Amino acid sequence: MTPIIRIQREDFDLAAEVAALTAGRADIGAVVTFAGLCRDEGGTLRALELEHYPGMAEAEIGLVAEEAAARWPLSGLVAIHRYGLVAPGEQIVLVVTTSAHRRAAFEAAEFLMDYLKTRAPFWKREHLTDGTTGGWVEAKADDDAAAGRW
Repeated sequence: MTPIIRIQREDFDLAAEVAALTAGRADIGAVVTFAGLCRDEGGTLRALELEHYPGMAEAEIGLVAEEAAARWPLSGLVAIHRYGLVAPGEQIVLVVTTSAHRRAAFEAAEFLMDYLKTRAPFWKREHLTDGTTGGWVEAKADDDAAAGRW
């Protein structure tokens, strides 16, 4: 199983990603998807700016994906993260895991998201509806705690 990892500016099609991962496969019994969306933060957020180090972000996500593949019997894995300006309601991140059984697919997807939140080198800055630009969003202790359980 070779993980599929993409960092891209454009949106993704969740259904197309699942279809590509499962086409012609009779050994897959579970597909778990997680799509993270940009929130409007109570109507104050116009857009979220996402930046990354090209090459480094893909490599780091690749390491996490390889770790997931070593820990769970996955038959497929897709991780897509967007960069650039993302408006409220738009998709930011997608994780798809497939396995013969649901537990492996669920756990691997959750593991990947916890580590994407804490290890993947992305920076987020808020662009507010009042026309100002907020600061860079700080890392959250809750995300570190979630990743620490693995």
